[in-house]
Amino acid sequence: MISYFQAIVLGAVQGVTELFPISSLGHSVILPSLLGWHINQNDNLFLVFLVATHFATALALFIFFFKDWILIIKGFFRSIKEKSIKQTDTHAKLGWLIILGTLPAGILGFLLQKKIQLLIASPFYVAIFLFFNGCILYGAEMLRRKKVETSQASIDEKITKISYTQALKIGFTECLALIPGFSRTGSTLTGGLLVGLNHEEAARFSFLLATPIIFAAAILKLPDLFKSSNIHTIGPILSGSLVAMTAAYLSTRFLTQYFKTKKLTPFAIYCMVFGIGSFLLLYFR
Repeated sequence: MISYFQAIVLGAVQGVTELFPISSLGHSVILPSLLGWHINQNDNLFLVFLVATHFATALALFIFFFKDWILIIKGFFRSIKEKSIKQTDTHAKLGWLIILGTLPAGILGFLLQKKIQLLIASPFYVAIFLFFNGCILYGAEMLRRKKVETSQASIDEKITKISYTQALKIGFTECLALIPGFSRTGSTLTGGLLVGLNHEEAARFSFLLATPIIFAAAILKLPDLFKSSNIHTIGPILSGSLVAMTAAYLSTRFLTQYFKTKKLTPFAIYCMVFGIGSFLLLYFR
């Protein structure tokens, strides 16, 4: 179904584009068609490949933020033990914000997974959605609330200033990423900006949100990889996943620095140009 070369290329693309707000799934669907690769994107095994590379990306995020996740997990269980979330317990509240932010896309993704799989086989639609992903990123920059940052608090303390309702709102914007062509990072960054976070805060919350929902999706689909009929594909899928993990880790390092001062505008322009360009190339081929 997929060669080692194709798996490595798509793995690298996945690792970079999952964290950059330009839609990893959109690129994974469009690129094989643009390159003339004969990959059956409606095959369940292609979905397993995508899930495996997404899982590798989530693993890279978990490793990158490992110390933070330990503090968040401890804070979460501390709040359960104490049956309350203290105002000063930053990591406990952050854990609950992540849970609430994960729920909308997690529930909707589980309910609509079959319908979403049909969209994966349609690069024409995905190219259009990628264009609109760019429009949303650009609009977020235009509409976001302007803030003058005077607080000397840590970035996590600033994130926990948002309410649980605002965390849910960010979670609902993440639902857009269930449509191939819309970026998970882009949608949650947009949601974060619109509730008042700055770019650095929104990016960090976005990366933390991505980890549990991608792991959850992998738990549902990865067992299919080890069915006897799929054993011959394990090599390419593992190769692509390893490359995706490496690319995702490096991308996270870059973006955590980039969003301290930079904006979404370059990614918005890229998505609009690549989306409409891909649509035209596929349509007139």
